[in-house]
Amino acid sequence: MSFLRFLMLLSLVCWIGGLILFAFVLAPTAFSVLPTTHLAGNVVGRALGKLHWIGIISGIVFLASSMVYSRLTDGTPHVLAARHVFLCLMLALTLISQFAIIPRMDTLRTSLGEVQSVPVDNPERVQFDALHVWSTRVEGAVLLLGLMVVYLTAQQVGVR
Repeated sequence: MSFLRFLMLLSLVCWIGGLILFAFVLAPTAFSVLPTTHLAGNVVGRALGKLHWIGIISGIVFLASSMVYSRLTDGTPHVLAARHVFLCLMLALTLISQFAIIPRMDTLRTSLGEVQSVPVDNPERVQFDALHVWSTRVEGAVLLLGLMVVYLTAQQVGVR
C-alpha cells in the first residue's frame, strides 16, 4: 500500500509542481528574456502542451492508485470522494485547454504572426486575447483544484 500512496503523491507532485513552475517561472521568464513576444508565446505554448500531457497521465495514475488504495483500506473505491471529483474536473479542464483552447490560439497565432503588432481591435486579435484569458483562467482553476486535491490526499494518506 505504501507504493500506492507513493504513486498518488508522485502524480500530484509532478502535475501541481509543473503548474507552479510553468506559471511562476517558465512563462514570465520566457516573456522577459526572449527578444519577441511571438517567440516567447511559441515556447510557452509548446511547454504548456507538454505540461498538459504530464497532467493527463498524472491524473489517470492518481485516480487509479487512489481508488485502489481506498478499496484496499476502506473496502470501497470512493469513486465520488471529493479528491476524485476535483481531480476529474482538473482532467476535464486540462483536456478542454489542450484540445479546444490551445489549438485555436495556435491557429490564430499563425495567421496573425506577431500578435502584439496587430491592432487590438482586429477581430482575430480580439479572439486570440479572449482565448488567452480563458487559457489563463483554466490553468488557474486547475492549480487551485490541484491544491485542494493535495490537501484532501494528505488527510487521506496521513501517517498510519
